[in-house]
Amino acid sequence: MKNVLIPVDGSGNSLRAVHYVVDQVREHGPCAIHLLNVQPPIASGAILAFFEPDAIEEFYEDEAKAALAESEALLDRSGIIYQKATRVGNIAECIKAHATEQGCDHIVMGSRGLGAAGSLFLGSTTLKVLHTVHIPVVLIT
Repeated sequence: MKNVLIPVDGSGNSLRAVHYVVDQVREHGPCAIHLLNVQPPIASGAILAFFEPDAIEEFYEDEAKAALAESEALLDRSGIIYQKATRVGNIAECIKAHATEQGCDHIVMGSRGLGAAGSLFLGSTTLKVLHTVHIPVVLIT
């Protein structure tokens, strides 16, 4: 892995994905690391009608900051340099777009995230990513 994307949502599986990359860096040497958090867009017209766009943007920023916090702390403690980004949109599509834009050669992600309670083996976002990207994806459980 030379240029790896780690999508994180604050779940235990996404934090384990960061641990995996830290271990890989220790064993095989440095690589470019990109942390990405994607917030699903608020689709409810009622919410959009009652809140100013700035308040909604602040909500997205707060949620992303919370989701990234543990992963950032782990990388900081490990002395590993990384870039972080946040997006709002369809999660799988944003992961694919970010990996393409950053020229990533791998994606390392949790097999299930926060929203995967109904999925026995893989989360729906994970399945969508696996079916749409054309680079290796390492799944962490």
